[in-house]
Amino acid sequence: MSQAVALGSPLSLEDLEDVARRGRAVVLTADARARVAASRRPIEAIATGRDDAPLVYGVNTGFGALSESRIAAADIRRLQKNLVRSHSTGVGPDLGVAEVRGMMILRAQVLAIGLSGVRPELVDALVAMLNAGVHPRIPAQGSVGASGDLAPLAHLALALIGEGEAQIGDGPFVPSAVALAAAGVEAASLESKEGLALINGTQLMASLGTLALLDAERLCVAADVAGAMSLEALKGSGRPFDARLHAARPHPGQIRVAGNLRALLAESEIMESHRDCGRVQDAYSLRCMPQVHGATRDALAWVRSVLEREVNSVTDNPSVFLDDDGGADILSGGNFHGQPLAIALDLAAIALAELANISERRVEQLVNPALSTGLTPFLAPPGGLHSGFMVAQVASASLVSENKVLCHPASVDSIPSSAGREDHVSMGSVSARKLQQVIVNVRHALAIEILTAAAGLDQRLPLTPARGVAAAHEAVRARVAPLTEDRPLYRDIAVVADLLMSGRLVDAAAARVGALG
Repeated sequence: MSQAVALGSPLSLEDLEDVARRGRAVVLTADARARVAASRRPIEAIATGRDDAPLVYGVNTGFGALSESRIAAADIRRLQKNLVRSHSTGVGPDLGVAEVRGMMILRAQVLAIGLSGVRPELVDALVAMLNAGVHPRIPAQGSVGASGDLAPLAHLALALIGEGEAQIGDGPFVPSAVALAAAGVEAASLESKEGLALINGTQLMASLGTLALLDAERLCVAADVAGAMSLEALKGSGRPFDARLHAARPHPGQIRVAGNLRALLAESEIMESHRDCGRVQDAYSLRCMPQVHGATRDALAWVRSVLEREVNSVTDNPSVFLDDDGGADILSGGNFHGQPLAIALDLAAIALAELANISERRVEQLVNPALSTGLTPFLAPPGGLHSGFMVAQVASASLVSENKVLCHPASVDSIPSSAGREDHVSMGSVSARKLQQVIVNVRHALAIEILTAAAGLDQRLPLTPARGVAAAHEAVRARVAPLTEDRPLYRDIAVVADLLMSGRLVDAAAARVGALG
């Protein structure tokens, strides 16, 4: 197992994925522990002081529209537990284990930065729970994205204090107290501000968004492989990917895609066979792959920069800032607001959906006999008895159209809550959840293209495709037999989608031509 992730130090998106998907351990370093302890002292002073101490939000006040209501010192602990219980209002399907673990490490990271005013013991409890594989039951719906992801994070905190439900690993859900005891983890108690510090923030949308972005980045490379396979099956030209063309319009993503396509299409017998044909230009879905795929990459690069900042940000409220003289400012603000992520994740969905849009058009080129010179109608055995990939293209079109609905931005919506005190919200959790579905749809659309392109390459034999395309074709054929007569295609689509999810298809091509960016 890799070295444990050090909380309170810069966290990469890949670190988060390691913890979320592969169970990598986390640790609170000594330096981070000292910072957390130092930030706690001003909160303790207020919480244990007189009942006429200055009001500090969430320490000796109520929450939201009740923030002017003073809470007596004797009731401060009860206030925090009531907060967690009352805010556990999530509905809908449960989040998956990886998404929950992503939320847990992000919540621990916020606290470990040392501006939240919690005790180190609270971070220890989160770390112990995460490392023991105790995963709270967190419904996916119920957040409006400000004051952060309140309801989902409340469900996380509920399990931390031994209430609600949890699972060990991916096992059945049981009462959290039972799961904690079975894993040898002690339930946490909540002192002043600590319930608030656990539920204020953007960790649902950041967890879902980070895992989705990493999946989206991998699909970008898969789209290049799929497009190269289609181009070869359609006897397209590699000239539009000449480096000089892309240096003349130097968008980074465009240049990278063109480089991938040049590598994938090198040494092609198919391309050599039609070098002197009369066709002047290919359809846009072939010729413009660098421009379209590249624009997706450039948009996702900006989304990555937003997430890289977010996973190392403090997003709870209020925050504790210590000065050199031993004093402290406790500042209330709005760092919990999810708008930066909401807009970024909406853009990610829009950008990624374009990979399916253009992929479906390449599928149409492959199955339409008016466009696919030399290939059988719908890539079916000749004679009209078989339908081949006719309805596979329909399935791809369905996915593309569904994505168009999902790509309506959630971030342009808002609805007031908490008696108008929280009068503008981000809907970032909706942006994140929509992006997840777009990724699934794009993966299946690319799987359909790869299946149809593989069938087209079968029909070009004995001419062989370029080295990279041949490697991808071989990876498909190792799992999916050629279509010699009609059969249910849903299993084949699922197999190729799995090759994309696991990365094996791209790895096969890269093993033949070198790393693909």
